[in-house]
Amino acid sequence: MGKVGEAVGGESQMIQTSKLWKKFGRLEALRDLSFSVPARSAFALIGANGAGKTTAIKVLMNILEPSRGSATVLGVDSRKISFHEHRQIGYVSEDQDMPARLTVADYIAYLRPFYPRWDRQLEASMLRQLRLPLEHKIGDLSHGMRLKMALLCALPYRPKLLILDEPFSGLDPLVRDEFMEGLLLQAGEMTILISSQELGEIDGLATHVGFLEEGNLLFQESMSDLTARFREVYVTLENGQFEPGEFPELPKHWLHVRSEGNVLRFVDSQFSQEALGERIRSVVKGVRIVDTQPMALRSIFTTLARAARDGAAQTKGGTR
Repeated sequence: MGKVGEAVGGESQMIQTSKLWKKFGRLEALRDLSFSVPARSAFALIGANGAGKTTAIKVLMNILEPSRGSATVLGVDSRKISFHEHRQIGYVSEDQDMPARLTVADYIAYLRPFYPRWDRQLEASMLRQLRLPLEHKIGDLSHGMRLKMALLCALPYRPKLLILDEPFSGLDPLVRDEFMEGLLLQAGEMTILISSQELGEIDGLATHVGFLEEGNLLFQESMSDLTARFREVYVTLENGQFEPGEFPELPKHWLHVRSEGNVLRFVDSQFSQEALGERIRSVVKGVRIVDTQPMALRSIFTTLARAARDGAAQTKGGTR
């Protein structure tokens, strides 16, 4: 499964947010959110349920107005997004609203006149690939079929920006693969913003990633940089067991440190092959073997989520 083409250096930003806040009463759904999505990239906004991913997308689409801060989409202030911009944006969501009483064929026919660039050949190709039943009413479609229908409605007018909000939720593996194949085959010059917890699928699509935690952006970077700086490390000792209290303070970028017999395990979030051995030997004595393993996005995400959760618990408990 290939990735969308990497953004070219110096290319414009398709989306930019600056110090974006969104409050619902006392609840701060977004807090000082700043990130940018390069043109022609596939940017994955990841985070647990309630992290603020859908709220951020709704602000970008002018469905919600920010409490303060700003955002631009296609170079336009998000609060001024109009029908003109919406004709250049595709949108697919797990709970997308479509007319239940219309058939697949009727709804496609209804949409075509709104989009001057609607490509009938692309429409026909996607209908064959996704195997959507033209005569069925939308309300009778399964959850997976409805998501494929939403994708079909979003791509034939060849949008500049495609937004996918939790598109893989509840899909069985076959439908998920068909959805991804349909997306990747037609990606072309599009920019994609995707929010999802199905990190295995994002791993095969995303070129950039941003991690949201309780409305805060913990980081954003390219997938290549992210996967390069994370390694799972296994340190085998000559004898005995690792006891953290016996050694100086461990480096802060060593995450999820634990011991199993005479093996010390941790995640190095600032991996450097040259520096790792020296760092280990400065805090651990009697090292026999050091082994490192690359990490998938799902493992990186769970490590960071655990670290954020533990850090919040320590702060609430009065310790740092």
